[in-house]
Amino acid sequence: MTHAALKSWPEVAANLVAVAAGRAPADLVLKNGRWVNVHTREVIENTDIAIKDGRFAYCGPDASHCIGEGTQVVDVAGRYMMPGLCDAHMHIESGMLTPAEFARAVIPHGTTSMFTDPHEIANVLGLSGVRMMHDEALMQPVNIFTQMPSCAPSAPGLETTGQEITPEDVAEAMAWPGIIGLGEMMNFPGVINADPKMLAEIAATQRAGKTVGGHYASPDRGPAFHAYAAGGPADDHEGTCEEDAISRTRQGMRHMMRLGSAWYDVETQITAVTEKGLDPRGFILCTDDCNAGTLVNDGHMNRVVRHAIDCGCDPLIAIQMATINTATHFGLERELGSIAPGRRADVILTSDLKTLPIEQVYARGQLIAEDGVCLVDCPHLDWPDSARNTVHLDKDRVASDFEIAAPDGKNKVTAKVIGVVENQAPTKALTAELAVTDGLVQGDPAQDICQIALVERHRATGGVTNGFVSGFGYDKPMALASTVAHDSHHMIVVGTDREMMAKAANRLAEVGGGVTLFADGEEKALVELPIAGLMSDDNAATVAAKATALGRAMQDCGCTLNNAFMQHSLLALVVIPALRISDLGLVDVTTFEITDLFEES
Repeated sequence: MTHAALKSWPEVAANLVAVAAGRAPADLVLKNGRWVNVHTREVIENTDIAIKDGRFAYCGPDASHCIGEGTQVVDVAGRYMMPGLCDAHMHIESGMLTPAEFARAVIPHGTTSMFTDPHEIANVLGLSGVRMMHDEALMQPVNIFTQMPSCAPSAPGLETTGQEITPEDVAEAMAWPGIIGLGEMMNFPGVINADPKMLAEIAATQRAGKTVGGHYASPDRGPAFHAYAAGGPADDHEGTCEEDAISRTRQGMRHMMRLGSAWYDVETQITAVTEKGLDPRGFILCTDDCNAGTLVNDGHMNRVVRHAIDCGCDPLIAIQMATINTATHFGLERELGSIAPGRRADVILTSDLKTLPIEQVYARGQLIAEDGVCLVDCPHLDWPDSARNTVHLDKDRVASDFEIAAPDGKNKVTAKVIGVVENQAPTKALTAELAVTDGLVQGDPAQDICQIALVERHRATGGVTNGFVSGFGYDKPMALASTVAHDSHHMIVVGTDREMMAKAANRLAEVGGGVTLFADGEEKALVELPIAGLMSDDNAATVAAKATALGRAMQDCGCTLNNAFMQHSLLALVVIPALRISDLGLVDVTTFEITDLFEES
């Protein structure tokens, strides 16, 4: 089933008024429902809803005057009628799917509005990649708004990206029809230090009357935090504890609490509302990053709302945090996020507000999903070759590329080690004493320390940065390579065997990007991601099956982390403390400086 283009309110206002007044028939009437009203935080029994031209015309006790020849009437038999869910901050690329396939995956879960930041593809393809994501997003039967990425590179001077985003790019994009604001301002040191480029991007967004996304990934709530708040970001999603949530909202930011595939930050922060009693209007729910497996097996924003309720949040407040609060934040309260006259007719029918089974989903007045099945077409963009051929190596990698030479004369060293933290984005800055054999520093499975390498893949420079990482638990000869490497998206290779690290890197060059795991000398799992090395052409179920096989292969190599691949993909994210790797070296994100791999002894 195809979908009709949504007309603006001015184009259909006369029709909406006529339906509400009983002078013209509605297209659709939902009868005998329980109206979940997020404006007043109440459930109103015995309500009818009349829809015309994809928008709500009448919401009240009796819509019989709106029914005429051609009106479709659906008796919802006392089920709850609640607004379609909104994801306030997310990256489609994290699902390893195109916007069309991501939409197809989340529609059955009741997500009808998404606010997406395609900064992953921006790091690979620049403004042209953002435009492709934007254009495919506008083709979908649900609302996908695009935030113009703000930081490519995320931390200038600490990494080299495939392309860069400039203030001029931001200003140009603000005129595109689907751009809703500026993506998360990850370069928080730049804002704190009043970097002219960062402030110019924020100013261009504010001049356009759009919303500036925040990203303050530091535990420091002193003058640096206050300087960031003064710099203009309107929201933040990087909090991990109750005090983070409180501090953001007190400064006038909307605080976004995320539950993604690997981020579990709702439970520790929602107590600001449930226990401290802060005004819930300042809080929003989001996913940030969800992989295809989560979307297929667990859900999307419905999963987040259920989790918030399980954490003690009133169901109606949790629903507000995933609907009207989000719409209001982005200046769209008159357009979506609630069931009220004039708004887009995005409705979920459910029989229970706590367990939230998504039984039917309407978007723009059209039934688009029922009992977990998407009923509507999700059109695809014709992705060009320029978006597909993005893995550039100067030559095949060999085992010696991954050798780590010890300082002269050393038979052991004290090395800095990236420490993975399960279910959180930050890492630890660890140190470990490692042995030296034939002049080369060795990893140590007994200490859960293996090698990590960042292989440059945008300009075929031949660059390889080597280091050490702990936390994956790998206990056999293996290597995992990925061109999903937030945010610069070079290639991250983690392994215990240098020969297999080389094989894995070369395999990704061969297939045009993705994720591969080699163990015992052979490939055990492969997820092909030919679009920018980030996304697949396939549907969510297919990608999820391959990702599940990858997860099993990681477990077979000794890894027990939850969503371990997400942790792998973030090891080059040089804007979240404490220690990361980039094409320029090992990065201390507490000081925002390149640091030596070895401590002096």
